Amino acid sequence: MNHINRFPALGAAILCSCLLGCESSPRIAASKALQSVGSVQRTDHAAAASEDFLARYVETGGFRRGTPTNITPTPDGDAILFLRSAPDSRVRNLYAVDPATGQERVLLTAEDLLGGADEVLTDEELARRERQRLSARGIVTYSLSEDGSTLLVPLSDTLYLVDRASMQVTSLRSDNGYPIDPRLSPDGEWIAAVRDGDLFITNTDSRIERRLTTGAGGPITHGLAEFVAQEEMDRDRGYWFSPDSGMIAYQRTDTSMVETARIMDPTNPTAPPREWPYPRAGTDNAQVTLGVIPVTGGSTVWVDWDHDRYPYLAKVVWAKDAPLTVLVQNREQTEEILYAVDPYTGDTTELLTERDPAWVNIDPQMPRWIKGGEMFLWTTEREGAWTLELRRKDGGLISRLTDPAFGYRGFIDDDPAANGVIIAASADPLDRHLWRVHLAPTAGPPKRLTFEPGQHSAVFAGDGSCWVHTVTGLDRTTQRLIKDAKGLVRGEIRSLAEDPGLEIHDEFHAVGPRAIRAHILYPESFDESRSYPVIVSVYGGPHVQMVTRGAARSELLDQWIANQGYLVVSFDGRGTPNRGRDWERAIKYDLITIPLEDQVEALRALAQSVPQIDLGRVGITGWSFGGYFSAHTILQRPDVFHAAVIGAPVADWRDYDTHYTERYMGLPDANPIGYDHANVLTHAHRVDRPILIFHGTADDNVYFTNSLKLSDALTRAGQEHEFIPLSGQTHRVSDQTLQLRQRQRMMSFFNEALRP
Repeated sequence: MNHINRFPALGAAILCSCLLGCESSPRIAASKALQSVGSVQRTDHAAAASEDFLARYVETGGFRRGTPTNITPTPDGDAILFLRSAPDSRVRNLYAVDPATGQERVLLTAEDLLGGADEVLTDEELARRERQRLSARGIVTYSLSEDGSTLLVPLSDTLYLVDRASMQVTSLRSDNGYPIDPRLSPDGEWIAAVRDGDLFITNTDSRIERRLTTGAGGPITHGLAEFVAQEEMDRDRGYWFSPDSGMIAYQRTDTSMVETARIMDPTNPTAPPREWPYPRAGTDNAQVTLGVIPVTGGSTVWVDWDHDRYPYLAKVVWAKDAPLTVLVQNREQTEEILYAVDPYTGDTTELLTERDPAWVNIDPQMPRWIKGGEMFLWTTEREGAWTLELRRKDGGLISRLTDPAFGYRGFIDDDPAANGVIIAASADPLDRHLWRVHLAPTAGPPKRLTFEPGQHSAVFAGDGSCWVHTVTGLDRTTQRLIKDAKGLVRGEIRSLAEDPGLEIHDEFHAVGPRAIRAHILYPESFDESRSYPVIVSVYGGPHVQMVTRGAARSELLDQWIANQGYLVVSFDGRGTPNRGRDWERAIKYDLITIPLEDQVEALRALAQSVPQIDLGRVGITGWSFGGYFSAHTILQRPDVFHAAVIGAPVADWRDYDTHYTERYMGLPDANPIGYDHANVLTHAHRVDRPILIFHGTADDNVYFTNSLKLSDALTRAGQEHEFIPLSGQTHRVSDQTLQLRQRQRMMSFFNEALRP
């Protein structure tokens, strides 16, 4: 096969594993790999420990399985609900803990609800979970009525209605199709769900289900968010109950003008391909409109705005005592308008407009209505960095609650007892702290609530009687502390996650004239008198930080790599978040030139502080945008980078989706030179360096065609490289054996290239 020009022992083993099947246990596979991996063959105790760690990492989902998630205090604070799996399982169950005593109990298990039957997930449901980065099974979501008395738990193709007082469970099945995105109304009297593209409503007393919308089929759906909303706008909902539960606002989507992308199973060529509407940059988007319909049925009132000028429905909010509020964007994402909507007429009233010559970022938490609908919170980067504002119900500015230097990160919750709100903020991009901000300017400056370096977040009961404070500190342990209204610790939500047993050896730096944040991991047996090859663990793109205290991305795997005789480094250059508007928007119209300059500058600057860095042996690896970045570095800067492992890269931005790509690159017809330069294929002829490419054949985010085109361009240029398709895998590789083989091959590749 001409796309695999160099394939030593383990590469061949990977091909065999795809065709013939692999050992069921990654630990068994890792043990056997010790005897068959050629250049990384080692039999000493350290090698065995390294392979055992990797196998445990794979089996435990990166040591994340068993951690509590979806933590929700009940409105009156009588319980805290959460989901959790066993440390070696993807199947989550529903638990409750008493905040007064800390006593924990199981509420519902997936096994009991299913009665031993297999879980059913449709292609549509799997696609939604892919957008949500959700690989768990079992109970993965639940909703709670406004008074906390009723739970809705979807599992497989059945909805389970739970009375919390008696824990009586009622199963609700339907012949109208698989339930997508089922949710309880605020008053608990209705259950809405999308079935076969139409919105259905069920009364929780009578159990009678009725169709609310009609006409779905083919390209038309009602109540479902389109692809770019789910993937790029952080909006996975397509319908919204009114606060009084009497009406539903819902999205109508028409994808008839959107290109169809097809994914075939290359191991089963007789099977028909799966088809999805996928709007590539410069092509037609889905047509999205918003309607309002009574829960009892009737005619839809359509919301009126200029859909041609503002085609993107970015946000819908329908809060208690507040108007139905929608945020819409223009195609270029340089302008957005917040409207208040009359649900009975569809008329809109403009509340405010945001503009930015580069692009306007969407804050998915805003607007936040408070004080009985008389005011709302809003965030803006108008002054050069995120700031929090308080606005009147007509959109007029009341006051600016934080200044640009404050480092606003996100809204946490209302704090009505103190006439304020809880937010996350930090002037240092490495940390994230909790603050109390008063709404009245005369009440004083924001008050800091957390001090330990690291990452802090929280979730509060509706009445403020208790809250869960989640903190990951410098020791890398995460605690979920149950606290009362005064902030006193009353208990902890337990994690069952397996202890990695891996000590992190790292330092943080600010390097170069731009003070680029840098993170370096040392091997556990670090020798100051030696020089070490370097691996840059990179993302390098928008909305992702690699360098943070307490929760660095891929930190455990990076330490595992370091322990095999490397220095592993990461940098957050221009284009990454939390360094201000200009820092992030320096990449407009060109996603690679400035970020690549910053990585090179930071690497060389760090080497001046860490003399053990061997700049003659530098590798780089990343996934998704990080894969794209790795491809460019090895092709454009072979003088700096000597080997690259490229994971699921975008090759040509014309093949990626509209909302993400056009935000940064503009439309292809308006920026052809920029698109050509940012295209990896443009540079494929430049160099002969060791290259290894991984990509899932079923990837519906960055389609497999990207790596096929990259491999083809490299082959035509005479560039020797390895290309390993991961059969049946999406953008997130879920098969444990393939995860194991992928990382083993990555290390043998780097050992061959950087440690001959």
